[in-house]
Amino acid sequence: MQYKTPGAYILQTDAERRPALERLRDTINQNIPQGFQETIQYNMISWVIPLSRYPQGYHCTPHTPLPFLSIAVQKHYLAMYHSGLFMDPGLYDWFVGEYQKLGYKHKINMGKSCVRFKYLDEIPYDLIGELMSRISVDQFIARYEAGRSIR
Repeated sequence: MQYKTPGAYILQTDAERRPALERLRDTINQNIPQGFQETIQYNMISWVIPLSRYPQGYHCTPHTPLPFLSIAVQKHYLAMYHSGLFMDPGLYDWFVGEYQKLGYKHKINMGKSCVRFKYLDEIPYDLIGELMSRISVDQFIARYEAGRSIR
């Protein structure tokens, strides 16, 4: 199924996970710096840098806005894909360290940029809110361009 809006995506989510997804979306929207735009990208709720701000777009598909963050309902978990965590080892280490301090029963389930929340009562909304505030549009563009120049 292809979704046209974040609201449509949420409406299709099963009743058990919908409140957590809504709260995660609200947390992000309340804390993400100005300049990021909420949309549907890659069939997920996403926040991007619009082409009006970064006309070069995403290097793989230049006509596509630069992706920053996405959230999605997967088969067994909610997922948060945060490109800043992948690009900035210091931010990654900070996030993992702060998550561990929360004392959840289960350890963090995470890849390079993907955080998987299998246990809905262990989604660290306050920590995610703080994570959102740690990268501005300009900082993200600079990190993205620096990473591209290395390749």
